[in-house]
Amino acid sequence: MELNGKQKRYLRSLAVNIKPIVQIGKGGLSNEILTSIRSACDARELIKVNILQNSDETAADVAEAIEEMGLDVVQIIGRNVIVFKVSERKENRKISMDVKNLIK
Repeated sequence: MELNGKQKRYLRSLAVNIKPIVQIGKGGLSNEILTSIRSACDARELIKVNILQNSDETAADVAEAIEEMGLDVVQIIGRNVIVFKVSERKENRKISMDVKNLIK
């Protein structure tokens, strides 16, 4: 889902109050980390990924890998990446309904 400016602003305002769900440490960006990012997005739709200081990964590299999985990177703030994906399960689609309504 390609997000416009108004949708990204709305998602950024929601992301201010959430804590990072996934943390990337010195082990780097492994397949297990990418799988946990995908499953967390499926459950919550909007998550924050934190890159710890002892990690060799940069926020831009992490954002590129996340976008290759088909997820939307809303914003990169320092060592935090805000990620959005419409949930495949209908019962988890709370934020995406509001985001779709912002198109109008």
